[in-house]
Amino acid sequence: MLAEWSVECGADDPILVVPWTLEPPTLESSTPGPSITDPGASFPAPPPVAPTISFVDLREDPYALDQIPEAELHPALAQALRALNAIRSPVFTAKCDAWVMAPDELASTQHNLDLPPAEAPYGFASYLDLLWRERTLFVSFHQGEGRLIRLARLLDPVDAPYAAVECVLRPALVDLIGPQEGFAISLYVKALGTDPAHAYEHWSKALQSVVTLLRSKELSLA
Repeated sequence: MLAEWSVECGADDPILVVPWTLEPPTLESSTPGPSITDPGASFPAPPPVAPTISFVDLREDPYALDQIPEAELHPALAQALRALNAIRSPVFTAKCDAWVMAPDELASTQHNLDLPPAEAPYGFASYLDLLWRERTLFVSFHQGEGRLIRLARLLDPVDAPYAAVECVLRPALVDLIGPQEGFAISLYVKALGTDPAHAYEHWSKALQSVVTLLRSKELSLA
């Protein structure tokens, strides 16, 4: 498995803020409606309002997985969320997403994995934002960086030639029981395949391998 890590802690790099809320976009019709003075006018039904999306603390409520659409769509992601938010996990999750690769991302991943486009013309990917539960680890740049280096080394020998993992260390501001500044991990898992089903299967297995190592004692060894 190709495993890489990087740091994005510059002044212009994004900061993970928890809890977070994503307000739905405002839906406005561009077609003028009927005049209110027209007694025979019929008014169209208002457009549906997209739901507000926000941080879900799965540590407090494991059954809140049904509030995360991506978890309902992708069983492997739901399983990862359960495992990473379980009591004995050293991390918890803040955000997630999963998608079919666009052409540019597909070409880049093919190049990085040294796979001919004809051999792996389809791709699937996901990301998880993770936070360390242990406060001393959460606030330490050097310890967080060390864990990413070790995670990449542990993933490197995993037999998954169609999968790649990228871990990014970035600043985080968490205010769940009081404001704390520290560092988060953005974990990207990508996989290719000869068809969409195989790409999805490779992604599922790669994600499972990453989650297993994140929860293993090997990762915490010096």
